[in-house]
Amino acid sequence: MRSRLRHAIDSAAEVLAEAGIVSARHDAEQLAAHLAGTQRGRLPLLDPPDDAFFGRYEAVVAERSRRVPLQHLIGTVEFGPVTLHVGPGVFTPRPETEAMLEWAAAQQLCADPVIVDVCTGSGALAIALAHYWPSARLIGIDDSDVALDYARRNAAGTAVELLQADVMTPDLLSDLDGRVDLVVANPPYVPEGDTLEPEVSQHEPHHAVFGGPDGMALITVIARLAGRWLRPGGLFAVEHDATTSALTTQMIWNTGLFDDVVARADFAGRPRFVTGRRTDQL
Repeated sequence: MRSRLRHAIDSAAEVLAEAGIVSARHDAEQLAAHLAGTQRGRLPLLDPPDDAFFGRYEAVVAERSRRVPLQHLIGTVEFGPVTLHVGPGVFTPRPETEAMLEWAAAQQLCADPVIVDVCTGSGALAIALAHYWPSARLIGIDDSDVALDYARRNAAGTAVELLQADVMTPDLLSDLDGRVDLVVANPPYVPEGDTLEPEVSQHEPHHAVFGGPDGMALITVIARLAGRWLRPGGLFAVEHDATTSALTTQMIWNTGLFDDVVARADFAGRPRFVTGRRTDQL
């Protein structure tokens, strides 16, 4: 890496670390690579950037130091096998959710399953699952205009169907009752009042983060929707707050709609999502 660029990245990493950003070095390099139109690993191969580059770099590092999310500054995020456009007004998919994606992708479904992604946001789960089941009917549901604008952009060229709807709507998608093979959901689940990093508390849409006093408000509704939509033996997975694994597991059991209910962890070993299988009785 040429000396001026290396020095600029070193200085940026110090600025970001002082701002409390744990991934300071990674973010400093990622921002430089984004502005240079290259990948982080290729930064040492760059020709020396011009003065305009360093001016832009200083400005974007200053934004990141104010805890503007990295993904908002570069405009994209990697999620499983896909790259998604994200920005203000849509929840940024997290690595934690990739554990649920990995579980879903490993399930034995038919060649052309029906899959519903509830609270799809940027379309992350639906679009990633389309990569594994290109012949599936995939439906992503969200109530946010802004989120669905991002989802439509991300879903371009895929077969993902997007629907603007509130999960509280009576008889939502009743035409799918007993016909769905897999329901996945990453709903708002953070308990109200929890203290979060500024990137979340100041920049993520509140309604996509918080799920009522205990974080369970939408999880309970979605479990009953899944029970109605799923065929006998159909599969359900829902993400939850790390503090509500037992609560989520018990609630899903208590619906009487599922068996084989299992609490599962993310890649860091934290309790993160619960899965279940629709009972044979409809």
